[in-house]
Formats: sequence, structure tokens, C-alpha cells
Amino acid sequence: MIAITIVRNDERAIVRFAVSGHAYYNDPGKDIVCAGVSAVTIGAVNAIEKLTGLVPDAESKSGLLKAEAPLSADPRRNDQVQLLLEGMVAALESIVESYSKYVTIKETFEKKGG
Repeated sequence: MIAITIVRNDERAIVRFAVSGHAYYNDPGKDIVCAGVSAVTIGAVNAIEKLTGLVPDAESKSGLLKAEAPLSADPRRNDQVQLLLEGMVAALESIVESYSKYVTIKETFEKKGG
């Protein structure tokens, strides 16, 4: 199963997310659930960098993607990052609606001060 964790701050902004595991919906190379989740999450990280110029702190290896939302002194760029991340969450929720046996999403809140 793929486990997705979205971490938000007190203002509900996404500060980081993690994706771990494999769906095992089908054989590797034919697994549309893994491919969908990977495309959405890696696409979001790439879109943040390409469209905002900010580089997320990200780690990726087989069965794992962790990314932290980059921060800018420009509030407009931070809003753009959040819009891209919220779009990612919406797309992931659509995948979960169809494939809840293979993917879960959990949202948590970061405690103030870290």
C-alpha cells in the first residue's frame, strides 16, 4: 500500500509531504496506481521549481518521496507553491477515491515551534 502524509502548519499551509510504499495493484511497469501517484507527486515538485523558481528540499528513491515546501520572502511565490501543493492533494484524493485499497492519505498538523 502507498501511504501519503501531508503535514500542515497552524494556518493550514502544507509544509511537507511524504509518500512511501508500493501499491501492488499490478506488476511493476504495469501498476497504474503507482504510476499515477508518482506522476502527481513528482510533477508537483517539478512544477514548484519550474513555475516559481523555488527549489523544494526533496528526497526520492524507490518507494519513497519526501519533499518540503520551499519558502520565499515574496508572499506571492509562497501562495503559488501552496496552490501547486493543494492541486497535488486534490489529484491524490481523486486517486484514493478510485483505489482506496492501494493508497491512503493522512493529514497531520505540525506543532507550533517545530
